[in-house]
Amino acid sequence: MDNKETKRLEILETKASNFEHLTSEEIRERNELLFKRNKQNIYMRLSGYDKYYYAFQCWEFTQYIIKNGFQQYKAKDIESISIVNCQYYGAKINARLVSGGETHLKTFNDKKEMLGFIVGFNTCSREVA
Repeated sequence: MDNKETKRLEILETKASNFEHLTSEEIRERNELLFKRNKQNIYMRLSGYDKYYYAFQCWEFTQYIIKNGFQQYKAKDIESISIVNCQYYGAKINARLVSGGETHLKTFNDKKEMLGFIVGFNTCSREVA
């Protein structure tokens, strides 16, 4: 997302949070901008009715990991998170470390298994917090 899209999303989010009327065009634009933001660092195809839901879940998961760390990696060690689905190697969650390396945080057999893990992880982290 570039600066123009980010600013437009902030304007629409402010308008929505203040309970101002949004036109159907603004609602569609807001949904697409949110989807684009949520899909950053997610390298797999999301389609169908649930694409917005899964993109948000993946974004929420990556934000939690960047803020709190994962397994033996502290938050200060992690630069970014990427979620990848490859038909040959399966689905995986990678972390780019501040030291310059990259590590697999978790690997899965397929995309559905990984998305189930991410949704479950988010649910648990919300319940604990």
